[in-house]
Parts: sequence; structure tokens; C-alpha cells
Amino acid sequence: MKQLKLHHLFITIALSCALASCHKDKINPADEKPTSTERAGLYVLDQGNLGTANSALTFYDYTTKNLVADVFSSANGKGLGNTANDMKIYGSKMYIVVDVSGTVEVVNPKNAKSIKQVLFQNSDKTSREPRSIAFYKGNAYISLYDNNVAVLDTATLTVSKYIPVGRNPEQLAVSNGKLYVANGGGLSYPDVDKTVSVIDLATATVTKTLTVGLNPYAVSADNNGNVFVNAYNVFPANPTLTIINSNTDAVKSTTNFSGGPFSISGDNAYYIAAGGTIKIYNVKTLSTSTANFITDGTTFTNAYAVAVDPSTNEVFVTDAKDFKSNGVIYAFGKNGRKEYSLVTGINPGSIAFVNK
Repeated sequence: MKQLKLHHLFITIALSCALASCHKDKINPADEKPTSTERAGLYVLDQGNLGTANSALTFYDYTTKNLVADVFSSANGKGLGNTANDMKIYGSKMYIVVDVSGTVEVVNPKNAKSIKQVLFQNSDKTSREPRSIAFYKGNAYISLYDNNVAVLDTATLTVSKYIPVGRNPEQLAVSNGKLYVANGGGLSYPDVDKTVSVIDLATATVTKTLTVGLNPYAVSADNNGNVFVNAYNVFPANPTLTIINSNTDAVKSTTNFSGGPFSISGDNAYYIAAGGTIKIYNVKTLSTSTANFITDGTTFTNAYAVAVDPSTNEVFVTDAKDFKSNGVIYAFGKNGRKEYSLVTGINPGSIAFVNK
């Protein structure tokens, strides 16, 4: 299993290249511009090195301009775990999915203190490999590499159900009262999966299985009823983008697409493209509208993740550098010019914005 998981990481590294201790550093106040008055700051989830318990949580305070390295460890007296894979805020809680450790840390985003650690482990303490998380009407939905989606009640923080899906599910997204789950099949490479499970969230059952590109890994949804599925298409073949109509659950198209997952705000979907450029895909016209969002010449060694803050339209890009030492996060204004940059931990993979 470890070798197969390493293959998945190598795909990420190679795709990033083809598409392309934390401390106070690289902060340039002269370039800094005001951020949203409603935001307290942002968290960066540092995945760490695969197979090593060095995942971390970096926090940047918008008011004080302080960068706190490994704030989770400082707040809890313990490490985050091994290979943190996803992080999102829902309601008053933040959820951090830690793959190899087999945990979901439920955290108070105001102070990074753990509220509860939810275990996703087998009877022998091996991980069921939680991968990604999405939310709908008081429930958290967590993809598990053992071919299930767990339903976690966000009030009681207990699992109410496991929903069987396809092989080794990755990311998931909600649209029109349904959950769309990318079944990657990465653990049986090269015999990967190529499906998306559609779950009716009213009944918590799979109602349809759709065929998409080979080895799908990312899912996002816009406000127009479109669901976008990125697939590796079995590296090193050309990656693909499948568009699903969530009103009918019909596949509209599957095309070659040299880009990573979408971060959607309004009609704009930001993504990392070839050479590490940041492009904008228009979800209304279903085409790339901006060939390079960055307008000031800033470049990245290995652009790793992108996120847009819908309250300010600021765009944040992480750079994993050499994938084994500290990375960097860059903040850009909506004009594509850099506002500031900060050193993070190893492999900064997810960003969450926290309100005051």
C-alpha cells in the first residue's frame, strides 16, 4: 500500500512540475493591502512528508500580521499527525482530515484547540485513510480509501452511517442536494477507477454511477448546476476535465484539460495550469477566459494549491518548492499583483479563511 500511495504523491509532484522550520519571513508590509474586515486570518494545512508524522497547521493573523508556525501543536501539545490531506471550516468548527493517521481533527478555528479527534481506523489500528470532506445540512461527508463515505453528525461528532461507493474515493462536492464522489482507484494502479458516485443526500444512498476520465481525483461545483471532475487519466497520459449536469446527472463532456482542481468564486474558477501559471476558467462560458491571472511577473517553483477568498476576491497560491522543505503561500489582489508572501510548512496543500 505504501508504494501505491507513493505513486499517488509522485503523480502530484510530476503534475505540479509539468503544470509548472516555519517562521516570520517573506512578509513585505510595503506591498501589503487591506484584507476583508470580517476575516481574522487564514490557516494553511501543511501536508508534511508522506509517511512522516510532520503535518502542521500554519496561521496568519490579518490584524497583527503575525505568522504562527505549527499552531495546532502549540495549542494542543501534540502533533497533527501523518499526511494531512484536507481542511475546511463549517459552522463554528474546522475539520482537518489526516490520511495515514486515520483521523479527523475537529478544531475550534478561533484558537486551533482540538474539540474532538474522530478515528477512522480498522480493528488493528491501521488507517481507513480518510481523504476529503464536504458538508450538507449538519452532516460532514468524508471519503475513505476503503471504498466508503462516512457520514459524520457535526453536532454530536459521531458517525451515523457508511455509504459504499467506488474504489478509493478522493474529493467530493455537493450540488442540488446530491454528493458527487470521485472514485480514483489509486490503490490498484494502473487498473484505476473512472467513475463518480452520485449520492442522494436525503436518503444517503447512491442513485447513479457516472463514467468520467481515468483516475478522477478532484470535484468542484458552481452555482449553475455544473459539477467539474478532474482526472489524471493514468499518468503520464493527458489529464481530463468532465462536466456533469447536476440537474439531470448527465455527463455533458469529457475533454483533455491541462490543469488542476478548481477554486470557484462566482463565474471564475482559478486553477494551476502548465508551467505553474494560474489561469481562470469561466464556468458560464465553460472555457478558459484568462491565460495568466498573475500580472506582476511572480513565478512559482512548484505551484501546489490555489484558493480564492470570495469576500475579497484575493487569490492565494501555495508553492511546495522541493516537496521536502518549507513551502510558501502568496497572496494576490484581484488585479493579479502580489500583496505579500509567507513561509509555511512542508507541502502546503489546503487553505481556510477564518472570520473574527
